[in-house]
Amino acid sequence: MAKYTLLIYGDPAQWDAMTPEQWKEHDGAHERFRAAAGRRVVGGEQLENGGSATTLRAPGVTTDGPYAETKEILGGFYLLEAADLDEALALAALLPEVRDAHSAVEIRPVVEHG
Repeated sequence: MAKYTLLIYGDPAQWDAMTPEQWKEHDGAHERFRAAAGRRVVGGEQLENGGSATTLRAPGVTTDGPYAETKEILGGFYLLEAADLDEALALAALLPEVRDAHSAVEIRPVVEHG
């Protein structure tokens, strides 16, 4: 089994504007994803807003906020074991961020050392 990260990006202003009902449906979609993926989900977490990030840059410069100066920020991730990229894509397609116009899911293979 290969490992893949599912990196969830979105517009924080859109997330902040969601109603409690929208969050309930959003969270329910993530629960359905986790149920479908089962034990293939190795880990994952929702991240605090990008404004809480701290970025280190060479040579020793520390800045507040996320690294990229973009509208979309990294809002969360899953670490997934899958037979191949096709299986990872099929599971990632279940995430609600794939259907929202302001967000996206990046699927990236993990380098296996060994």
